[in-house]
Amino acid sequence: MVYGRRSGHKLRPSQAALTETLLPRLRLDPSALPLPLERAFKAPVREIWLEIGFGGAEHLLWHARRNPQVGFIGVEPFINGMAKLLSAVQSEGLANIRVYDGDARLLLPELPTACLSRAFVLFPDPWPKKRHNKRRIINAETLAELARVLKHGGELRLASDIPDYVRWMLAHARRVPQFVWAAERAEDWRTRPEDWPQTRYEQKAVREGRTPAYLRFHRAAPAS
Repeated sequence: MVYGRRSGHKLRPSQAALTETLLPRLRLDPSALPLPLERAFKAPVREIWLEIGFGGAEHLLWHARRNPQVGFIGVEPFINGMAKLLSAVQSEGLANIRVYDGDARLLLPELPTACLSRAFVLFPDPWPKKRHNKRRIINAETLAELARVLKHGGELRLASDIPDYVRWMLAHARRVPQFVWAAERAEDWRTRPEDWPQTRYEQKAVREGRTPAYLRFHRAAPAS
């Protein structure tokens, strides 16, 4: 066993080996992204989706298996989550996944404008103490970058089980003129859509009595 980077959990030898062999082959270099971005994937893809902080990779893998024509960029700095994704990529032969194991805020500015059809930030660290709020991944700068890299008509999905962070997400996203909140009634943010698989973290939140909120925003076209 070896200890994973940025984690207190141990990696199995097979997982550790993957982080030494497969991770370098799948890792995106923000300073040398191919253009068009679709060239980054082994399989031909028609569009690209991004997940920031994929955790145990349940959500990303669910979509990647069902959408082989979509290229997925998974961002996760914690090595245990990355190892789980790499294990699935290798065992299932998935060719539509690339990864970045650093801070998403370093990758986003390097992505081409209007290159993504969907972006997901699900159950990020809420940094609940007020003095730490500035560390939240959902902020004005990140949302501005997400608005830039999403295509017109693209979709941003956010989720949290922390009421204060849900309010924070909604308030910040609604200040970005390019994002239009898709909800028309309360059930639209209280009920998880059918194409939104439940993550391990969400299952834990529900078991512990916390109620997740599911926020969807559409990337509006520029005003004519």
